[in-house]
Amino acid sequence: MRTFLRAVLATTALVAAVPVTSLAASPATAQTATAATTAIHQQLRRYEQALNTSDVDSVMALYADDAVFMPQNSPPAVGRDAVRTAYRQVFSAIKLDVRFQIDEVRQLSKDWAYARTRSNGTVKLLSSDQPPGAEANQELFVFHREADGQWRFARYIFATTNPPAGR
Repeated sequence: MRTFLRAVLATTALVAAVPVTSLAASPATAQTATAATTAIHQQLRRYEQALNTSDVDSVMALYADDAVFMPQNSPPAVGRDAVRTAYRQVFSAIKLDVRFQIDEVRQLSKDWAYARTRSNGTVKLLSSDQPPGAEANQELFVFHREADGQWRFARYIFATTNPPAGR
């Protein structure tokens, strides 16, 4: 966690010190950012598919070894084993049918980026005979490019955008 925080602080300081025009003027930087954005979009589409098929292994292929998953109203799941356990619990309780809208992808450095998304669809409680209900969230993903060149989730947090029950 300290390594992650140091990387974020160093990146923030670096970004603040570099004029925006120097980033925009570099074709190599633009190509790198475009490649990162494309790769991150692909990872988010894979995540959408894995959620909708309740595929724990496919979800885990998207997470870094030291990842932290922060679901709403739950303690954080820290590390691969805890993240895997959290998704097993999720998929044993609900069936999702969601679509992601990717609102923003920003590359912060060579190996760090974030994505801001929204998802909408339905959720079915597996322990209930009730029909599926509305599911809507806003999400923030922090990506780290791993040694193999793949962008993986380092941190992921979401919050519902559904109105509170009874409204």
